[in-house]
Amino acid sequence: MDERRRTLPVIPASFFGMVLGLIGWGNSWRAAHETWGLPAAIGECLMLIGGVVWAVLVVLFAAKWLAARSDAVSEAGHPVQCCFIGLVGVATMLVAIAVQPYSRRAAVVLFALGVAFTLFFALWRTGNLWQGARDAAATTPVLYLPTVAGSYVTAIGCSVFGFPEWGRLALGAGILSWFAIESVLLHRLYTVAEMPPPLRPVLGIQLAPPTVGATAYLSVTSGPPDLFVYGLIGYGLLQLLLLVRLVPWIFAAGFTASAWAFTFGLTALATAMVKMTGRGDAGPVSILAPAIFVFVSAVMTVIALRTIWLLAKGRLLPPSSIPASANSSPTAPQTAGKERGVLDQAGSNNAARPDNR
Repeated sequence: MDERRRTLPVIPASFFGMVLGLIGWGNSWRAAHETWGLPAAIGECLMLIGGVVWAVLVVLFAAKWLAARSDAVSEAGHPVQCCFIGLVGVATMLVAIAVQPYSRRAAVVLFALGVAFTLFFALWRTGNLWQGARDAAATTPVLYLPTVAGSYVTAIGCSVFGFPEWGRLALGAGILSWFAIESVLLHRLYTVAEMPPPLRPVLGIQLAPPTVGATAYLSVTSGPPDLFVYGLIGYGLLQLLLLVRLVPWIFAAGFTASAWAFTFGLTALATAMVKMTGRGDAGPVSILAPAIFVFVSAVMTVIALRTIWLLAKGRLLPPSSIPASANSSPTAPQTAGKERGVLDQAGSNNAARPDNR
């Protein structure tokens, strides 16, 4: 076991965010192909890359549970990093959506597995949260991942596979979970000490609830865009401007792999606005959509190239494992005082070493 641990990289579950960003980017290009006639091959290539990254990460994530079990258990018990495990199921559903045009049978199997994992993890994690005994400093946008992201992607997938009614139920679960969690999160941001630098990039997830929600809403509805989806896009644009304003503060520790936290929300914003244009919008969205699409593609290109550079330099993987103090269950009363002590280290497993060059 020790030898396998030395030869296999121990990857954090947060790396599955790369799959969300890549396939989300591919979805943006698919939408742009349908609306503007842009080359279909670009979107399909991005989907393929996302699928390959997913396959590699699934193998490495499973190997971690076999060969580096202490790291895997520590991650599952960490007050922040545990939520990223939910991305395993979300990423699997997105791969199923990417595969659907080529093999419906394989796509349905993948989607069912993704839904099952997502639901199980969301119930497990949310059940722990309901028991309380948490340090407020451990409240970050990662809380959206198990229920909000999972429900939204379930809704999108249900529509793709011909079950929009089920998708509407999932959409409702996601939107109401978002509203509940956002109120708690904003209270933490307004009243608790600022996040440590390694943890700040998770704020990029804040963009996802309105923008992925808009994409999910468009997936389970038809006809011209309505007031509700305009509201979601408007709030998403506001979140984008806030995040742009905070970029120097968010990346005070330098560029790391945690920048992928921004990508799913960014690509969903582009996808939703392009789809709204294709469904008849002739107002501000149709004017902004091309600019947003170009902006998102540029940002995604930079993040992808910088990630490849980190990988080539051997600086992509986290430099150390989760502190032993995170091994306790986050619901146990004795961990409430420990959580703050491990938050400064949280970036070590959801981000690579800082790159200030």
